[in-house]
Amino acid sequence: MAAMTPTAPDVTPESGARAAAAPTTRVRTRRRPRLWRGLVLGLGGAYFLVPLVASFVFTVHTPGQGLSFEAYTALLSADGFTESLLLSLGLAAATIALSLLLAVPALVAVRLGAPRLRPVVEVMCMLPLVVPPIALVTGISTVLRWGPDHLSRTPLYQTFLAVQNEDFPVVLVLAYTVMALPFVHRSLDAGLRAVDVPTLVEAARNCGASWPYVMLRVILPNLRSSLAGAAFLTLALVLGEFSIASVLGFRPFAVWIVSISGAQARMSVAVSLLSLLITWLLLLVLSRAGTASAGTPGAPRTSRKES
Repeated sequence: MAAMTPTAPDVTPESGARAAAAPTTRVRTRRRPRLWRGLVLGLGGAYFLVPLVASFVFTVHTPGQGLSFEAYTALLSADGFTESLLLSLGLAAATIALSLLLAVPALVAVRLGAPRLRPVVEVMCMLPLVVPPIALVTGISTVLRWGPDHLSRTPLYQTFLAVQNEDFPVVLVLAYTVMALPFVHRSLDAGLRAVDVPTLVEAARNCGASWPYVMLRVILPNLRSSLAGAAFLTLALVLGEFSIASVLGFRPFAVWIVSISGAQARMSVAVSLLSLLITWLLLLVLSRAGTASAGTPGAPRTSRKES
């Protein structure tokens, strides 16, 4: 019977001390990554927030006079503020729509029918990263000057005039679409690689769905986050672009900020802070639109009953 009864392991003072010290060492090794993580996040937050706080203090504090929010209250009555902001938002919306309308069908068609053309399409979409914006706007301005002189007796003459309308310059939409193609392509290509598009299309077509229905109800809901990312990058590009609009002689929001910076320094800084706030709010809206809810097509659904 003595041989069958299990014996307790020998516990020495040294092994007990090691066992007591083991949890403390584990806690220490677990706390170190958290400490470094918090330190890195704190340094990154200070890198972004300190200049913003300093800019805000510059706009509201006047030496010898104290605090004053005149730089912000005078924005709404500033000449050209509302017009330039609405123009930039309209250009951003048109650029997002046009770039997605061009890129989504092309990338889906290449993935379904001609996978070998994917490198060719990728190179074509990445070319705007190689061409500097100043070279692009030089070519555009040359064409715009050449067109009316040589096509004055053709119907295209009115087209050249229409795309340069100051109320809504379509030429800026075309230029911004070309500049946004690399970012739109990267975002959509990553989303298409994460989804089995051929299987989804084949299943929908076998069920009798038409091609418009397949695009709108099958493919696009599965690319919701990619579409939001592409719109995110395009919006940031359009709101911050200066060189093309300035050379062509138009006045969107970025050009308006630079135009008033010489005469009213505090107001220009206040407008810059306000533009950052507007951009963040719009990007937050786009990021919320990119998250699929449980009731939308393409979102995972949980059953109430578990078998």
